[in-house]
Amino acid sequence: MKRSREKAASELFAALYPRLAGWCRRLVDDDETAHEIASEAFTRLWARWSSVSEPRGFLYVTAANIVRDHWRKLERERRAVHRVTTEAALTPQPEQADPSVRLLVQSLPERLRVPILLHYYADMPIREVSALTGRKEGTVKADLHAARELLRAHLRRSLDHSL
Repeated sequence: MKRSREKAASELFAALYPRLAGWCRRLVDDDETAHEIASEAFTRLWARWSSVSEPRGFLYVTAANIVRDHWRKLERERRAVHRVTTEAALTPQPEQADPSVRLLVQSLPERLRVPILLHYYADMPIREVSALTGRKEGTVKADLHAARELLRAHLRRSLDHSL
């Protein structure tokens, strides 16, 4: 019995995955994201395999929901970045602000830069940064820590060179 279910699942995957991934690709315009979405839809199907009567329909509805969540997340991120950049442009910078710190923050990888901008520049609590970025609070805290360490190391090097 278990063997026949595994075989049926394997055949379903072989038959539907390429078409589902291609459909997702047209919706998100990115190969990697499309494959992630198709894979996630299949993962959710396997978790409910015994209770799903129409696997093909389940896969497409699930993928459509994941695509919708993907676009919502991108829109939240776009709005957050827009808000941060708009506020930064409108907020007068303190006289003592070192322009090299701003340049350093801008040079951080996006996964570290966005939490820094949202938490420290837009004054958002970690919980809100987590919601906006779609990352767990612990991940946001770890990213903030990593960004601070990079900033600290760079500032130490700058001070050492200036002395």
